[in-house]
Amino acid sequence: QVQLVESGGGLVQAGGSLRLACAASGRTFSSGRMGWFRQAPGKDREFVAQIAWSSGSPSYRNPVKGRFTISRDNTKNTVYLQMNSPKLEDTAVYYCAAATTQGGTYDNWGQGTQVTVSS
Repeated sequence: QVQLVESGGGLVQAGGSLRLACAASGRTFSSGRMGWFRQAPGKDREFVAQIAWSSGSPSYRNPVKGRFTISRDNTKNTVYLQMNSPKLEDTAVYYCAAATTQGGTYDNWGQGTQVTVSS
């Protein structure tokens, strides 16, 4: 089992910037991927971005492309989500998740961190 702890959420003005971090501990893994998801009030949880743990190859949800950047620090077992120019519609609880096997599903989740974008 992998434990994931998010940090860095809070209140940010539209057009500003915020960086989320997700620290992984417990079972280590060298393959698979880590991702960020979000859930706004009254909406389903949705994918935001993910990164392959070994190669660092990223992928993004279209609305955040060019604004958000996912990265990882293998030495710290930490994944980051840099949020630049956030919009009001980016307000949500952001969750970190880990898929510990190549091609596997996300089977480890953090507790979530609230991001609120104000005008």
